[in-house]
Amino acid sequence: MRIWDLPAGYLNRQSLLGEHRELHGLCNILTEGKTGYSRHPETLRWVGAVDAVHLRHAHEVAEMTLRGYVDRTPLPPARRNARWPATFVDEPGDQFGLLRKKYSGRSQGRIPLPRNPQQLWSHHKYSVLARDPDAYRRIGRAVARMGPRAPIDELARTLVLTLRQPPGPGRLVNALEHMWGHVNEGASPPGKAAAADGPAALLARIQVLAVARRERFLLASTALGELAVYA
Repeated sequence: MRIWDLPAGYLNRQSLLGEHRELHGLCNILTEGKTGYSRHPETLRWVGAVDAVHLRHAHEVAEMTLRGYVDRTPLPPARRNARWPATFVDEPGDQFGLLRKKYSGRSQGRIPLPRNPQQLWSHHKYSVLARDPDAYRRIGRAVARMGPRAPIDELARTLVLTLRQPPGPGRLVNALEHMWGHVNEGASPPGKAAAADGPAALLARIQVLAVARRERFLLASTALGELAVYA
């Protein structure tokens, strides 16, 4: 059993759908007393954090939807302010190493595994902006001072913990407007009108245009999938 702490966009199809099944099994253990992997370290760290299981599931479903998959096994609605596990089985930086080995010679996720701190930060920029503009500026300055061969461990942990915070409404819209700037040029009048119907409609339009135009920066952005949980 493994529940990844990294954004679901990094998982390939097999890992994404596999973790989706694991989340349902974990939920059954935590809420219905099923035995299964009840003593597994991955299970034990989620004890008392069922809301976070539901929220992780919501993030998985957002990524599945973005890739054209249909979730036919819903869990209860996720609470935005979930209590997350206090520990990791493997640190986030190590999880990237595990995925790199796992995916060697195989298909990758929607977001390529980062080769340096600059790539890792570029993937997360709009997700962080949606939560904390001050952290966005602070992390950006820190990454700018890093060399391309600097370790990503501390940055990976910071980003995982930051993305566990729910974005406020105004900050969410601000991040979406930045994302819209990548794809709005030449958008049809109906498309622009749909984007004015609220955050969910705006993100949905951004997703459609990013895929249709193969907008590389957004297609490698965690925000393209995970912000649908909050829009």
